[in-house]
Amino acid sequence: MTNEEIRNFLQQAIDENEVMLFMMDTPERRACGLSMRTSGALNELGVRYAALDILPDPRIRQELSAISNWPTIPQLFVNGKLVGGCDIVTEMYETGELAELLGAEQPADDEAPAAPEAEAPQSAPLGIENRLS
Repeated sequence: MTNEEIRNFLQQAIDENEVMLFMMDTPERRACGLSMRTSGALNELGVRYAALDILPDPRIRQELSAISNWPTIPQLFVNGKLVGGCDIVTEMYETGELAELLGAEQPADDEAPAAPEAEAPQSAPLGIENRLS
C-alpha cells in the first residue's frame, strides 16, 4: 500500500465509525498501558467502538499523525473529530465529560471513581500481521 492509500484508509475509518480508537495493539491484547487505559475507559462506559492497531506498519502512525496533527498514540476520534490521547480521555472519563460526549451513562462514583488503571505492559507478539498490505 502507498502512503496515500494508508491515509485514505485511516480517514475512511474515522469517517465511518462514530467512535474510532487508534492504539498500540488491540483492546484484547495489552502491549501499551496508555492504549489499554483508553480502551478501558470506553469499555467501562459500555461504548461500542472500532479500534485499529497502529503497530503493523510505521507508516500508519505517520499518516495518522498527518491527519490529526497529534503526535502520540492512542488517539480517540468521536464523530470524526479528534478527542485526544490517554490523558485527555482519562480526565474526561473522570469528570463525566466522556460519558456525556458518547451518550453513555457514567458509572456511579462508588462503582468506578477513576479510569481503569494501566497494568504493566506485556511484550508485543513477535509476528504481527500487516493487514494493510
